Amino acid sequence: MAEMFSKILIANRGEVAVRVIRACKEMGIETVAVCSEADTDALHVEMADESYCIGGPLAKDSYLNIDAIITLAKEVGVKAIHPGYGMLSENPEFAKACENNGIVLIGPGAEVMEKMGEKERAREIAISSSVPVAPGSDILTDINDAENSAEKIGYPIILKARAGGGGKGIRVVREKNELSGAFSQVKKEAYNSFGDDGIFMEKYLENVKHVEVQILADRSGKVIVLGDRDCSVQRKNQKLIEECPAPVLSDETRIKMYEAAVRLASAVGYVTVGTIEFLVKNDDFYFMEMNTRLQVEHSVTEMVCGIDIVEWQIRTAAGIDIPFDQKDISNSRHAIECRICAEDSKNFRPSTGRVELLHIPGGVDVRFDSALYQNCEVTPFYDSMLGKLVVCSDTRDGAIRKMKCALSEFVLVGVENNREIHMRFMEDSKFLIGNYDTSICQKVLQAWN
Repeated sequence: MAEMFSKILIANRGEVAVRVIRACKEMGIETVAVCSEADTDALHVEMADESYCIGGPLAKDSYLNIDAIITLAKEVGVKAIHPGYGMLSENPEFAKACENNGIVLIGPGAEVMEKMGEKERAREIAISSSVPVAPGSDILTDINDAENSAEKIGYPIILKARAGGGGKGIRVVREKNELSGAFSQVKKEAYNSFGDDGIFMEKYLENVKHVEVQILADRSGKVIVLGDRDCSVQRKNQKLIEECPAPVLSDETRIKMYEAAVRLASAVGYVTVGTIEFLVKNDDFYFMEMNTRLQVEHSVTEMVCGIDIVEWQIRTAAGIDIPFDQKDISNSRHAIECRICAEDSKNFRPSTGRVELLHIPGGVDVRFDSALYQNCEVTPFYDSMLGKLVVCSDTRDGAIRKMKCALSEFVLVGVENNREIHMRFMEDSKFLIGNYDTSICQKVLQAWN
């Protein structure tokens, strides 16, 4: 019989570290926090049962320091590490280091991370699993190879780094004369960001929806779909707003997408929590990538399906089978999530400073996942996301009204934030209808400016 972990180290910071600590506390699991010199007063440090500073303020010296994290994990006697999202969460080398030291990394394992982390390899697996993909190329050897591939596929195309994520190593090319410069830029950015300059291309699909499917899988091979999310509100490939379920998606398309997600997860022997991302055009959908970790936007799905995704991520990693079935999962309600970031709403310039005043909205089905507190310091060393404001209602219209109320109540003084841009979306006619795509952010910003 599977045995639950008694102590878990959280190899991350901020909102996700707080989220994991909360789940562990409810499960009776002791927690160990790590922090950088810039985060010694952080909320996750205060909440954990034990906490240790492992390096300087830069992520590479602390949260990305594999040796320091593994050494500490062994010293304090943990049997499992939760990587959160970002940082080392999709790093196969970190997963291997955990395996080599008898520590469970709460995720799908190094082999699956490697398969799905290299985008062109993931694409091949998707094709073999009868999951639709956009027309594309193999890894491009040089600019001549790129030019030949682009002619076959047809412009516009999108160049993609095979490694990494977060909107880096991606560039759209609309005409042949743009290709050479873009090819060099993407290779350079890919190498600087991920240490891997391998890139490939796909047909660039315009005016598409970005829809992702949340799955949960156990070691017995059971795969459950917990719901889908529309993540089309993006600026420079960075998500701003997510909603669950995706509006104006037909039942037929949704069923096919769920079946495709389950086939892909089963094909790689996936375990724990993961997300399969698709591009949707009318009733057609195309595999984009698989995120082999907890997603930032898992909260919006939790509000609808009623399943604690982090708790079940930990349980399945420990070898516990999922006791519920697909028929037990409900998607009859609607939830919306707005990412509150430390940046100016109009020019998106990053902001830092001390939180002088903080008021968090309340009410039924209103949730703010964050590591903020009054007088905390927002530093320039990490991602700009301060928290996620999430609401849920019986209808989409109800969720929009509730979000407008929550945003109007949210107060943060001392650090510039993007609350105002979210209010603009909640009043935008295209967003209100629900039939929007990835071009909506640019249109809303243009109308505002």
